[in-house]
Amino acid sequence: MTLRIVPTTLREANAYVRQHHRHHRPARGCIAVVAVADGDVVRGVAIIGRPVSRVLQDGYTAEVVRVATDGARNACSMLYGAAWRAARALGYLRLVTYTLPSEGGASLRGAGFTLIGEAGGGSWSRSSRPRVDEHPTQTKLRWERAA
Repeated sequence: MTLRIVPTTLREANAYVRQHHRHHRPARGCIAVVAVADGDVVRGVAIIGRPVSRVLQDGYTAEVVRVATDGARNACSMLYGAAWRAARALGYLRLVTYTLPSEGGASLRGAGFTLIGEAGGGSWSRSSRPRVDEHPTQTKLRWERAA
């Protein structure tokens, strides 16, 4: 198997997320998207967007909001590395992402990310705007790569 980074669109990436992501729906918007393919077969996608946390919305921080693969070896590391290069090319100085505590993080370490610590968790639902949580609500782990 010879993986390579290929261009894709948000629509194509979201279709892939619908099929392969374990616990999130497609992303609503993006700054950039990348894919990894073996020949003509897409094996994974990454969607880079604005940080969900308002505290991180400084204009120089981007967030990997979705990564989905079919399990191809090294696909996640390639996607995180490509996401960092894309963010840097667009002028961003920091790229963050979150994982569940049950996820090991080897792909992130392999792509040069550093574990910052626990972050977030909880529900987006409020009495003034009730929502149904269709994603894990436990505390996450925040990872970061900075220039």
